[in-house]
Amino acid sequence: MRIFNFSAGPAVLPTAVLEQVRDELLDWHGRGMSIMEMSHRGKDFTGVIEEAEADLRELMGIPANYKVLFLQGGATQQFAQIPMNLLAGRSADYVLTGSWSKKAYKEAQRIGDVRVAGSTEADRFTRAPRADELQFDPRAAYAHICTNETIHGVEMFELPELPAGVPLVADMSSHILSRPMDVSRYGLIYAGAQKNIGPAGLVIVIVREDLLGKALPTTPSVMDFATMAEHGSMLNTPPTFGIYLAGLVFKNLKAQGGLAAVEEANIAKANLLYSAIDGSGGFYVNPVEVASRSRMNVPFTLADPALDADFLAEAAARQLSGLKGHKSVGGMRASLYNAMTIAGVEALVDLMQDFAARKA
Repeated sequence: MRIFNFSAGPAVLPTAVLEQVRDELLDWHGRGMSIMEMSHRGKDFTGVIEEAEADLRELMGIPANYKVLFLQGGATQQFAQIPMNLLAGRSADYVLTGSWSKKAYKEAQRIGDVRVAGSTEADRFTRAPRADELQFDPRAAYAHICTNETIHGVEMFELPELPAGVPLVADMSSHILSRPMDVSRYGLIYAGAQKNIGPAGLVIVIVREDLLGKALPTTPSVMDFATMAEHGSMLNTPPTFGIYLAGLVFKNLKAQGGLAAVEEANIAKANLLYSAIDGSGGFYVNPVEVASRSRMNVPFTLADPALDADFLAEAAARQLSGLKGHKSVGGMRASLYNAMTIAGVEALVDLMQDFAARKA
């Protein structure tokens, strides 16, 4: 039996994809072995990674002058790897909208000169910044944002206007592939796979070609974007199983009608849950400004924190998992990634309404 998994990551994957993985696990396409047992340099796996890249390019509309890298690690590793590759002895700007952008900024400080171009921390990271709150350096090597804050549930729907020539770098880990985005507006996009793409251990970097070749001289080869791009993400053995599974997810999204159809479904799921929160008469509260509410990660608190344990126990009894909020903010959090079905959100809303009726 499959439960409804609202975990922020590693997160729910499409059942159809997992079933295909199960069916192919011991014998991939009649080869008599698992995809995990194949040489990454053989024709079979080369075909897998090339097809995965082609499907991702189609889904996101990635221009030809961008490289797609399938790398080990996650977004946290990129907090260091990006300044190592892009700073080139200059400074960079960071916009702080939650825990993850703040961590990215702190890690970049270990590499070189970075500054805060704007922050909403004074408002407890409950909204995206306004344009008049941001001050970018026209000489910056890049400007970094997190377009969806997984912990605080803040999503950017409008991108900041940058000085001419300053590339925009975005951590999209928790909402990549959730809606169409104009890749050409970014210099670099990165995303850990374990939320909307596949298993933990894989990170995808989409980088404009003119930003390659600027790595610090001390950057290890395996962390140099230009070197990894030159070798087709295969300077070392890539995370083969993660790439294979990601490729299946990309095909699943294409079969649904692409990102426009996916966005429509995600809007419906988010609206259902936010309507339940806002219509609870204050029993449940989401702290985020309405215009900045994330469609993927919905934090909420109960009117009485003493009821949290009872709520989670009843959720578990109804096969609803992963709802406990992050330790830094408490309360609850429901992550509504692409693979979360509307039926799962309906089950959560049913619990919330029933629980409130009995406990209010």
